[in-house]
Amino acid sequence: MRESRIAWVDNAKGMSVILVVMMHSALGVGEAMGDEGLLHWIVAFAKPFRIPGFFFIAGLFLSRGIDRDWRAYLDTKLVHFAYFYFLWLFVQWLFKSGLWSGADPLNAFRQLALATIEPFGTLWFIYLLPIFFVVAKLLRGVPPPILLLAAALLETARIESGWTAPDEFAARFFFFLAGHMLAPQVFALAESARRAPRAALTWLLGWAAAEAALAFSPAPIAGYSTLASLPLVSLTAGLAGAAAVIAGAALACDLPAMGWLRYCGANSLAIYLGFFLPMAAARKLILDHDLVANVDMASLIVTLTAVGGPLLLQKMTKRGRFHFLFERPACFRLAARSREIERDARQEAL
Repeated sequence: MRESRIAWVDNAKGMSVILVVMMHSALGVGEAMGDEGLLHWIVAFAKPFRIPGFFFIAGLFLSRGIDRDWRAYLDTKLVHFAYFYFLWLFVQWLFKSGLWSGADPLNAFRQLALATIEPFGTLWFIYLLPIFFVVAKLLRGVPPPILLLAAALLETARIESGWTAPDEFAARFFFFLAGHMLAPQVFALAESARRAPRAALTWLLGWAAAEAALAFSPAPIAGYSTLASLPLVSLTAGLAGAAAVIAGAALACDLPAMGWLRYCGANSLAIYLGFFLPMAAARKLILDHDLVANVDMASLIVTLTAVGGPLLLQKMTKRGRFHFLFERPACFRLAARSREIERDARQEAL
């Protein structure tokens, strides 16, 4: 039976993961070349909503599984992401540790051990997401308005402990909960955008103008970079940006030429896990051999390579001995899944 997926959700996840990859790719290239280009402006424009939108979308389907028994819940919400975190932690660590170039083994293994409590590199999202899922289930008895208000206060507090997990939890949990609690309104928004595309486009243009003003205007208060980073403004900008991504994703459903975006969203976990290696390789090749002098072109090539590389690797390994890179083996599951749970898990995956 053909797997049923929601097209606009995949489009939204595709947009989100591409924006994340673009950020790492463009900023790395720009720093190495000492210049900035168009992609850097896009990255700056998306900063207020890029990660909030990612977590907002991740919370959309929480209601489908939050009342399942703990064993089934932990299998899909904790063990699933823990498996991929530790697997790709080891892969990234092999390349970053410097063991191949004579680095101190003790320091390298200390770095690996630290990654159990301090998320490693680009994998922090995979580390934090299961924490959100578990906390949300533990607190499901708390009235939603109180829970959402507490999460908003955490975001506004701007906690800076120096540790990624607590700091990012405080900064992002609100958006994850908002995606969960506002899911019916989000689905209605997507349907409304598809029914009235002209009105949706008009709203998107207005949002883009307001977003640009917030993202590029300096903040009048010391310690904040832009207007979008100010307390309360960041909450509004994050939610509005998430809504814009969803409206744009819904509109893209009716554009045949955007099938590639849906494919990226359906395989966003593979992209997120694997983009670091092709990104680093492409950047090094371009810079070491002076293949591209233009920062815009270099950033674009690195971004496309970072998105396409994991997709190609996933396709190559899907039915071979390395399928475990992107598919969790049965031996790492807590229990056999029902067809319904399997279907939901695939749709809900990053």
